[in-house]
Amino acid sequence: MAVSKDQVIDFIYDEARMLDEGRYDEWLSLWLEGGHYWMPLDYKQTDPHLVTSLLYEDMFMLRLRVERLNGARTFSQKPKSRCHHVIQRPFVDEMTEDRIVTNTSMHYVETRLDEQFLLALTAIHELAVVDGALRIANKRVDILNSDAAFGNIQLLP
Repeated sequence: MAVSKDQVIDFIYDEARMLDEGRYDEWLSLWLEGGHYWMPLDYKQTDPHLVTSLLYEDMFMLRLRVERLNGARTFSQKPKSRCHHVIQRPFVDEMTEDRIVTNTSMHYVETRLDEQFLLALTAIHELAVVDGALRIANKRVDILNSDAAFGNIQLLP
């Protein structure tokens, strides 16, 4: 089944909303089993394996992260961190039967207690259609000032 450009764009908005609303299990179900979430450390970084990244998580690590975020005994998350994505309309850069690639600029705000920080970033989604539904094959998040010093990112931009 083919999907439309509007369905792809809605999917990106829906993913951001799931994260903002803390619906992490639902968000995790969007992923393909072999997927990776990558946040490069260096500007224009091309390899997550040979160069240190801020984050490079496979499905095992993403499940652990979601389990921690949902956990009742995660004392470092009492009270829980919250986030808000303000996204521009995603660009659909590639759309074939096998692969869809989007590029989305956004501002990401994360807050907990008295602390709040803002990140400007670009998210690149590699999507696939599986059984008629869009799924995330890979996601890359490039933080504009990734080489700056900043605190822990608890949630997922």
